[in-house]
Amino acid sequence: MPQNGREENGYDPEDDRNVNHDNGKHKELGELSVERLFENQEVPSWRKQLTVRAFVVSFVLSILFSFIVMKLNLTTGIIPSLNVSAGLLGFFFVKTWTKLLRKSGLLKQPFTRQENTVIQTCVVASSGIAFSGGFGSYLFGMSERIAKLSTNTHDFKNPSLEWIIGFLFVVSFLGLFSVVPLRKIMVIDFRLTYPSGTATAYLINSFHTPQGAKLAKKQVRELGKFFSFSFLWGFFQWFYTAGDDCGFASFPSLGLKAYKYKFYFDFSATYVGVGMICPYIVNVSVLVGGILSWGLMWPLIEKRKGDWYSADLPETSLHGLQGYRVFIAIAMILGHSSDHVSSQVSYDDKRRTQLFLKDQIPAWFSIGGYVAIAAISTATLPHIFHQLKWYYILVMYIFAPILAFCNAYGTGLTDWSLASTYGKLAIFIIGAWAGASHGGVLAGLAACGVMMNIVSTASDLMQDFKTGYLTLASPRSMFVSQLIGTAMGCIISPCVFWLFYKAFDDIGQLGSQYPAPNAVVFRNMALLGVDGFSSLPRNCLLLCYVFFGAAILINFIRDLAGKKWRQFIPLPMAMAIPFYIGSYFTIDMCVGSLILFVWEKINKAKADAFGPAVASGLICGDGIWTLPASILALAGVKPPICMKFLSRGTNIRVDNFLTPQG
Repeated sequence: MPQNGREENGYDPEDDRNVNHDNGKHKELGELSVERLFENQEVPSWRKQLTVRAFVVSFVLSILFSFIVMKLNLTTGIIPSLNVSAGLLGFFFVKTWTKLLRKSGLLKQPFTRQENTVIQTCVVASSGIAFSGGFGSYLFGMSERIAKLSTNTHDFKNPSLEWIIGFLFVVSFLGLFSVVPLRKIMVIDFRLTYPSGTATAYLINSFHTPQGAKLAKKQVRELGKFFSFSFLWGFFQWFYTAGDDCGFASFPSLGLKAYKYKFYFDFSATYVGVGMICPYIVNVSVLVGGILSWGLMWPLIEKRKGDWYSADLPETSLHGLQGYRVFIAIAMILGHSSDHVSSQVSYDDKRRTQLFLKDQIPAWFSIGGYVAIAAISTATLPHIFHQLKWYYILVMYIFAPILAFCNAYGTGLTDWSLASTYGKLAIFIIGAWAGASHGGVLAGLAACGVMMNIVSTASDLMQDFKTGYLTLASPRSMFVSQLIGTAMGCIISPCVFWLFYKAFDDIGQLGSQYPAPNAVVFRNMALLGVDGFSSLPRNCLLLCYVFFGAAILINFIRDLAGKKWRQFIPLPMAMAIPFYIGSYFTIDMCVGSLILFVWEKINKAKADAFGPAVASGLICGDGIWTLPASILALAGVKPPICMKFLSRGTNIRVDNFLTPQG
C-alpha cells in the first residue's frame, strides 16, 4: 500500500469527465506533482538553509512555546504536538520580516520552504526539552516538595538551575546521534508516515507554492477550508471543558460501559486527519490492539482483583492493572520487527530521495558522537546523582539506541511517542538494581530522565527528517537545527521552570494552581520500582513473555505471507500503542480511514489529489488551536460550561440532591 499520505497526482476537478474517457490524459495528470511545481526554484545548499534570521525567530518562538509546554506540564501533564504551530508561526514571522526588507530594498535572500522547515525543527527541538526534561514528572518528582506527598520523605534532591542545566546538556544530545544512521531506513526504505511531520510539510509546501499553479491553489484552498473548520471546532469545544471529564472529548458515544474502558469517539480532528494519512493496516492494527486489550484483557484481569493484585491499589499503581498495561505494551513493541515497504516510485519520491541522500551525515560521525557524549555523560552523571552508578549508565547507553529506534518507529506508524513509557521501564529496572537502601528512588528517577531524553529526541528528529524529506530540506541542516534547538532548550526550559518554581510556593501541592500530577505519579513508581520484578502483579511477567513471543510470531507470519496477504495481518507495534494509552484515538483514526475509503470509492482521483490536503488541514487547525487555548490557560481564563454525561441512575441521584426537600 502507498504510504506517507497518498501520492499527490495533479487531479483537476474540471477535467474529471475527460479522465474517465481518455487514459492518456489520466496518465498525464497522474504525473503532475508537488515537486514539479517547485522545479524552477533552486534548492539552496544546506549552509544557506541555516540563516541568522531563522535562529533569531526560533529563539523567540522557543521561549513562547517553552512557557506553554511548562504550563501544561505543571497542570494537566498532557502535551500536544506543536510541530504545526511552529511551522505556521515561523512562516508568519519571517514572511513579515522579508516583506519589510523587500520594501526597503534590503532583502538579500528570499524566504524558502527549507528555511521554514529549519525554524520548525529548531523550535520543536527546543520546546521538546520542556517535556523530556521532566519538569512536571521525574525531575520535579525528586524534590522535597513531592517527597513529602509520598511514603518516602528522605530520598530527595531539590531543583537547582546549575545541576538541571548540566544534566540536560549531558543527556539531551544522545538521542540525536543514536538514530541519525537510520534516517534512510525509516524515511525512504520503510516509508513511515510520521503524520504530524507529513502534515507540517504539507502546510509549509502550501505556503511556498509558486503563484499560478492551478492544482496547488485548489489544494491550498481545501487545506484552508478544513484548517478553518478544525480550528473553529476546537474553539467551540473549549467552551464545554470547564472541569475534568467535561466536553466533547469525554462524550460516551458508544455507551458508558465502553467509555469506562476508553472506547469512544472523542471528536478529535487531529486523529481523524492522522487516520486519513496513515495506511489502512496501521489504523486496523491499532483498533485490533484496542479491542484485544481494553475490550478483552483488562476487563478479564480486572475481575482477578484481590487475587492477582491487591484490590486497594490506585489505578496508576504498577503493582496493579497499570503494571500489566505498561509492561505488556513494552514487550510487544520489543518483539516487533520492521517492515520494508515497496511501492511505485513517483517523480516526487525520486526528487526527494535524491536530495535527501545528497548531503550525507557520515556514520562514523554519528556513532563517534554517540560514544563520545555517552563517555562524557557516564563520567559526569554520578557527580550530579551519586546514587546513579557509572555502570548503570553504561548499561542504559548500550540498550538506549534499540529503544530509541522502537520509539521512532512507533511514532512513524501512529504519531504517538511512548517516551514516558520507556522512562518508566528505566525507573523499574535501575531502581530495582540499586535497591531502596542505596538510593534506588533517586537512581530510578534519574535513569528515567536519561532514557526519556534519548527516546524523545530520537522520535522528534525522525519526525523532522520526514518533514525535511517532503520539503527538500537537507538532512544536515535538519540535524544542525536540532542541535542548536536542543542547546537552546537546555537553557531556556530550566530558566522557565525556575520562574514557575520561585514564583509559586505551592507548586506541586494537590489543589494548587500548578499541582504537577505526573511528578507524584513518577515518584510513586520509583518507590515501587526499588522492590524489583517480584513486586509486579501475578502472571504479569508470564503475559509479557507470551506477548513478546506472539509479536515475533506475527512478524514471522507477515514475512512469510505474500504481498497480497500481509496487508491483512496486523502490525504488533501499532497494536501495542492502545494497550497502554487506551482505544479512544483508534476510533478517531478508523473514522478518518473510513472517510478516505468511501471518498476513494466515489472518486479515487479526487481523493488522491485532495485527501492529504484535507487531512493536513484537520491536523493543522486543531494543532494551532492548542496555542490560543494554552495562552487562555496561562492567563487564567476558564471555559464557562462543563458538559458531562451521567447514567440515568446517577442523574436521578444528582437531581434529588439538588432539588430542595419539602
